[in-house]
Amino acid sequence: MLGRMPLTLGPVSLPTPVVLAPMAGVTDAAFRRLCGEHGEALYVSEMVTARGPVEGNARSWAMVGHDSEARGPRSLQLYGADPAVIGAAVAALVERDAVDHLDLNVGCPVAKVMRSGGGAALPVKRRLFGAVVRAAVSAAGAVPVTVKMRLGLDDERLTFLEAGATAAAEGVAAVALHARTAAQGYGGHARWEAIAELRRALSGAVPVLGNGDLWAAEDALAMVEATGCDGVVVGRGCLGRPWLFADLEAAFAGRRPAGPPPLGAIRATARRHLDLLLAHAGTDAALRRFRKHLRWYLQGYPVGRRVHAAAGSVASVADVETLLAGLDGELTVVDSAVRAPRGRTGGVGRLVLPEGWWEERDAEVTVDDPAVAVSGG
Repeated sequence: MLGRMPLTLGPVSLPTPVVLAPMAGVTDAAFRRLCGEHGEALYVSEMVTARGPVEGNARSWAMVGHDSEARGPRSLQLYGADPAVIGAAVAALVERDAVDHLDLNVGCPVAKVMRSGGGAALPVKRRLFGAVVRAAVSAAGAVPVTVKMRLGLDDERLTFLEAGATAAAEGVAAVALHARTAAQGYGGHARWEAIAELRRALSGAVPVLGNGDLWAAEDALAMVEATGCDGVVVGRGCLGRPWLFADLEAAFAGRRPAGPPPLGAIRATARRHLDLLLAHAGTDAALRRFRKHLRWYLQGYPVGRRVHAAAGSVASVADVETLLAGLDGELTVVDSAVRAPRGRTGGVGRLVLPEGWWEERDAEVTVDDPAVAVSGG
């Protein structure tokens, strides 16, 4: 096993080189607090459009909020494709002392974002991408800025090497690579060899973080050993499994990970999660968010289809308490389920780009900044 390998992002020092990937509808303040109670990592918020803080959007500022008792740096992911808007948003966040770390999303494959030149479409336009990163880094001051990207649009249109070099030249603190193309979405396998290629290309410039197919702590160690990356970004692997951050902390410290706990421990974690959601939102909103988490908590445990179906339709706190009370706390995870995908799967179908976007990649362009937050990329 690897020994402890801390990760430094400007003034932010992480004893464990692990980052929670931003996931829309998932990585809210309650979930980040819960994960932080299990282990050390950089816990990044849901993706927020840069227009929100600039226009004073109340929902965006609510998403920016962090649990006052949560551990670790306050981290936020922004996305947008207008350098002026990105710069203004970062300046507003820094002025309010709302963040300790900022991440720029240039990996989202969703049509609503890409059709405006945002997300995974942004690195295609090299000059625009550089201007966006430059605006963010300039406005951030001492707050470190990182970039999370994908391999490119598809196998014929890869952008990650040049985008990584541009981001490093513009002064980012690290580059994270989800080793899939936008066309892959969340399907197929992550191409860890591309993480190694990027790490070699940026050697000595900035840290490179790897993302994709990290379902267990052992996978994170394997990625570091195979690619030489400086840390890992964990997304779908932690859905219903906040205990994974305890395993990751142990693994990177050279200790043996505990692995999936028995269902009794999961039952207690699920109830803690619901309590945190209730503290951050009204009962109806908390329950709407909690249903998918409850199903993820049960995934891999042989509880039966009826229990899974009931988990997805709980309508009250009493429903949750009844369901949890009826679970056999001695049940353990089925071995084949440890690395079974959870959350989103499959490709995105047809990529949606602004007309002629791939042509004249160094042309000066302006965009209508995307206004919806739908995915962490």
